[in-house]
Amino acid sequence: MSEVNFQGNFRKYLLEDGKSRATIESYMGDIRKYLEWLENKQGTFEGQLSRVSITSYRNQLEQQNYAVNTINKKINSLHSFNHYLIREGFCEKLVVFPNKDKIKIANGSEKEVAVFSDDEVEQLLFFLEKKDLVSLRDRTILLTLLYTGLRVSEVVGLKIQDIDRLTMNLKVVGKGGKYRELPIKPELAETIKSYLETERKDSPFASSDYLFVTQRAKKMDTDTVNKLLNKHGKALGMILYPHKFRHTFCTRLLKKGVDLTTVAKLAGHANIQTTASFYINTSREDKQEAVGLL
Repeated sequence: MSEVNFQGNFRKYLLEDGKSRATIESYMGDIRKYLEWLENKQGTFEGQLSRVSITSYRNQLEQQNYAVNTINKKINSLHSFNHYLIREGFCEKLVVFPNKDKIKIANGSEKEVAVFSDDEVEQLLFFLEKKDLVSLRDRTILLTLLYTGLRVSEVVGLKIQDIDRLTMNLKVVGKGGKYRELPIKPELAETIKSYLETERKDSPFASSDYLFVTQRAKKMDTDTVNKLLNKHGKALGMILYPHKFRHTFCTRLLKKGVDLTTVAKLAGHANIQTTASFYINTSREDKQEAVGLL
């Protein structure tokens, strides 16, 4: 059976299981990337998952600086795929164990978020001005992450119609299909405008509804965003990943005196406690700075 059939049948399995459309697309994206990686390692996938391949794949994701939540989400997808393969008779047993394979934070640990320092933000902004190193599309993506705090899935899901350049607002479809509006910083609005009128207009997928496209697809996927962040991070000598931008966005707002309720709404958190649990506990650098004032 070909890989395409495995993926198609897995999609049907998820539908029968009552998964939402967004969840199914997320799972399918994770499985597609895993199978691509696996086939590069061992050839055609024939339905067997091995414990070695699962641990090796997770280790590679860690080495590529994927966020913990992203890695754990991919483990969930593989766990479901494993169940499907067992049901269809391709696998004899479970080889994906969420309790063992997910990356854990010790119980009782303080949630200390990684953020960019002010100097790093400045360094990043100067880097993005280098047109010979950063395409206009990539510059737009990085500024969107920095100035909106969007989740990477929300970034790739942006459509051109979601941008209201008259009111300078951005309509975002977040978790659970919930909408929220975000104001667009003028610098970002100008960059989006330039991207739409140049690189985006000349794209092979210029007619796509989605804001961010590639040379091969009408919609960019989250792994492509992670790859371009990894590439530019190496050039900068910094570790770049989507949630670090999100953490920085929220943390900078709080440091500038924006109230927690507003930050929660901008971040798309359904519960203000979610915002508080991450951002009331400040970064390591903030703590060192605070103690230095004594």
